[in-house]
This record gives sequence, structure tokens and C-alpha cells, in this order.
Amino acid sequence: MSNYLRRVSLVIFILLAFLTAGRLALAQTQILNVSFDPTREFYEDYNQLFAAHWKATTGQDVVIQQSHGGSSKQASAVINGLEADVVTLALGYDIDVIANAGLLDKNWASKFPNQSTPFTSAIVFLVRTGNPKGIHDWSDLIKPGIQVITPNPKTSGGARWNYLAAWGYALRTSGNDEAKAREYMKKLYSNVPVLDAGARGSTATFVQRGIGDVLIAWESEALLTLKDEGADKFQIILPSQTIVAETPVAVVDKFAQKHGTEKLAHAYLEYLYSPEAQDLAAKYFYRPELKSVATKYAWQFPKVNAFTIQQSAGGWANAQAKHFADGAYFDQITAK
Repeated sequence: MSNYLRRVSLVIFILLAFLTAGRLALAQTQILNVSFDPTREFYEDYNQLFAAHWKATTGQDVVIQQSHGGSSKQASAVINGLEADVVTLALGYDIDVIANAGLLDKNWASKFPNQSTPFTSAIVFLVRTGNPKGIHDWSDLIKPGIQVITPNPKTSGGARWNYLAAWGYALRTSGNDEAKAREYMKKLYSNVPVLDAGARGSTATFVQRGIGDVLIAWESEALLTLKDEGADKFQIILPSQTIVAETPVAVVDKFAQKHGTEKLAHAYLEYLYSPEAQDLAAKYFYRPELKSVATKYAWQFPKVNAFTIQQSAGGWANAQAKHFADGAYFDQITAK
């Protein structure tokens, strides 16, 4: 081979190496966050905040892709091949399901503070201004003629929080009599005219389509509705008892390792606990975990008499088996 050909070959080799390295670098600066319905707007802004932080810290540009839907459907999509680097879902059980499929560490909840829950919400009622049906507490939701809007617990994580908030109330007001609690739940769901697949769908049913007298919703979603639609159209009712709705996060180890994004994915979730991200979460009406930020926004979040998933149902594994598995309580109380 002539010297000329050798030089040409060397140049081509170097160009190919640079192109390959460029493609690899690009792949390593993109991650996919698979999340649930109501977080869409928050993560659009958070992604910009994190990208600026990552650029300032590492000099690297990063692109974060988003996917949103019902929490349980999103978990199933990841298990079926949607290659999420991180998941930010509506309940711990959905992440447990992904872990049980071998895609992430079963001890995922210990990887970040507060059981990998950077912020929380509470379950509240949204009614039309003036509260024409006089809805003040859970007991009002089972009155004849009241239309209650809430999504399907089989597909929506937010719906399961709604269900378990009602269940916890029914247990506490019946002296822990499960038969009475089940009767309450049967009456409640007989007042639900439509079960949307996700929480955002139920909000649209109540707000845009004008169906129903009361929407059971995350406080964050209810406050966002007031901001977007106007307090002259809707108002929030705090029930006498409610549940702490947690928003857990996790790195999907198998896909992050495959993509070479483990460090980036971990940093992306870790930054959710920063003062800047916590402040953004509060602006989107999630209750921040960081005390300094929570104090700053105390005016926005009234004190609630809230119980936990552990207190209401003995944790997610028990809740799933008793209430949401095929043939369990939810199927029984909604059977025609």
C-alpha cells in the first residue's frame, strides 16, 4: 500500500472513530423519564432546570425525554420494553413491580432520602364554586344522586391513592369494621359514572366535560386546576381525614447500565431534593420534602389530618393483594 493510501486510510479511520465517539457521547447525554399523568408540566420545567445545572457542573449538554400516562400502565410499559433510565411514578407498588421484573434493585426505596420520595401530596375534593351539592367530607360522597369523578385503580396510581384515602376514612369511622368499610366503598363507587384510565383524564372529565359533582384528586392537581381555570369556577374541600400521597422515584438500573447513563440518571433524581427543585415542586403545588422550602410555602399548604399507606392498608404489597389484584375488593365492589 502506498504512503498516500496509508494516509487516506488513517484519516478515514480517525474520522470514523470521532463519529463513533460522537454518537456514544450523544447517547450518554440523553435519558428517558417515564412518569405519571399529572407531573407533565412540572417535569417540563424541571428538565430545563436540571439541564442547566448539569451543564454548569459538568460542561455537558443533556436532553431529557418524557413519557406520561397512568402510573400502573407506565410501569407495565417499562417492563414490556420502554427503556426508561428513571421512573417517577405515583406509587411505590408500581416501582416494586418493575423491580420484581429484574429491571432495578429491590431496595430502590433506600437509594434517595425519604424513601426515595422527593415530595408528596394529599387527597382532596374539587367541587364547583359555591359547592352546590354541599360536599364537605367522605360521608357526603355516598349520598344518593351525587356523581363522584375518580379514575380507575386498575390503571391509575392516583386512583389507588383516592381509593385508599376513602378506605382509610371508612375504617376509622367504623371502628375498623371491614364489612362496614366495604359497604361504604361499594356505595362510593356506585356513584362513579365513569372510570378514566388516568388522573389527568378524570380532571378533564370533571373540568372540561362538566361531568360530576365532585372530583377526588391530588391536592397538586386541584390547585393547578384553580390556577388554570380560575377560583371563580372551582373550589377545594379538605376532608376531615386523608392520606399522604407519595411520589417515589428510582433509577431503572438495567436500562441505565445499557445506555451508559447510570451517573446521569442518579444525578437527575438526586437533584430533585435540591432547594431549587423543591421550590419548583412547591410552585407546581407538591408538598416539598426539604423543610426550609416547606416553611416558605406553609401558607399554600393547610395542615391536614393525614394517615399513611402503611396505616391505611399495611403497605403497598398488602394493599395490592387485598384491594387491586384480580378478584380482590375493588373488583368485588364494582361487580355488576
